[in-house]
Amino acid sequence: MALIVHKYGGTSMGTTERIRNVAKRVKKWVAAGHRVVVVPSAMSGETNRLLGLAAELEPKERTSASRRELDALAATGEQASSALLAIALQAEGQAAVSFTGWQVPVRTDSSYMKARIESIDGERIHRELDAGRVVIVTGFQGIDASGNITTLGRGGSDTSAVAIAAAIKADECLIYTDVDGVYTTDPRVVPNAQRLKTISFEEMLELASLGSKVLQIRSVEFAGKYHVPLRVLSSFTPWDIDLAEESRSGTLITFEEDEKMEKAVVSGIAFTRDEAKVSVLGVPDKPGIAHAILGAVADANIEVDVIIQNLSKDGKTDFSFTVSRGDYERTIKLLNEQVLPQLGEGTSVVGNTHISKVSIVGIGMKSHAGVASTMFRALSQEGINIQMISTSEIKTSVVIDEKYVELAVRALHTAFGLDGETSIEVPKRNDEK
Repeated sequence: MALIVHKYGGTSMGTTERIRNVAKRVKKWVAAGHRVVVVPSAMSGETNRLLGLAAELEPKERTSASRRELDALAATGEQASSALLAIALQAEGQAAVSFTGWQVPVRTDSSYMKARIESIDGERIHRELDAGRVVIVTGFQGIDASGNITTLGRGGSDTSAVAIAAAIKADECLIYTDVDGVYTTDPRVVPNAQRLKTISFEEMLELASLGSKVLQIRSVEFAGKYHVPLRVLSSFTPWDIDLAEESRSGTLITFEEDEKMEKAVVSGIAFTRDEAKVSVLGVPDKPGIAHAILGAVADANIEVDVIIQNLSKDGKTDFSFTVSRGDYERTIKLLNEQVLPQLGEGTSVVGNTHISKVSIVGIGMKSHAGVASTMFRALSQEGINIQMISTSEIKTSVVIDEKYVELAVRALHTAFGLDGETSIEVPKRNDEK
């Protein structure tokens, strides 16, 4: 039968009763003849609890040494949940063994709190599987070349699971979470959002990068790079649900862009609330200015998203971009202290922390014209002003006032027929008619 990786989130592992249900579910898969590797997150709230304790003690200026200890501390949450799951499986009569990231080993670089995986040795995992055991590997963590424990950043257990699935050449990676799949948008904003049976990796990557929190973006990148079949499904269905039904449930993230998927012009709508806009005004309009501004920002490890440069007038232009709201103050300070002195007199920096980004995503956008105009018309009809626009082959993003984000999402969900109502007709390109 198949080699399957199961990943369970913190909510799924939140109590001993839930851990017991996970053990019964895993045992069911083994009883059907599958070999199973499990990657659990820490119990719900545990990582926050541990880091909260550290916050009471750590120095005001976080150093490399303190980040090292934070990783050593945070990694214990997954170690505890992995051991508890192994104990629960053994209590069910199923042989199981748990490993930390360093025991596998999962090798990473030395970027504490946001390490990146460099390699995974699957030999020990295969050896235990061949002995008839369920193998449990701590998510979220690994070990660097100096033997230090590292963590992959929040949501890193998704990345661990997909990377392990790639390393051991698993047939499928199942991401069990507290929702039953990927939806057209957040059901808390649009109650009649629809669950997608399938979605392409390209679409899922865009949705994850644009604010959808179902999967961590690096896990989707790994899945796409190594062609790991990925399925998102609920851990709160009864553990004894029919296996065939369970294996078809949720949302399959696929490499196939089939005909049905192309008929859906837009597959989903993502949004982020924690955006901030930064504008550098009165910038000399000459070569190298964009690098002078964004190079300094990049050197400070600040990620930039939407970028706009206005039309030049009298040799001057305005340069705007968005950053995470958490990086806003640092960005403003950096520009004032390091960049403006290089740009000369007359330049200044202004910002806005009350913006949000709303994005439409769909493979079908490749073969249809008029998608952006449909989006803009729907927003206009609701009186929503667009401040910035960014596009790619399968997505269009707009920056708007934060207070209109939910109204915008609902309007677009209806406009593109995602809630089951009649959609606005979007014509095909001339060469597709």
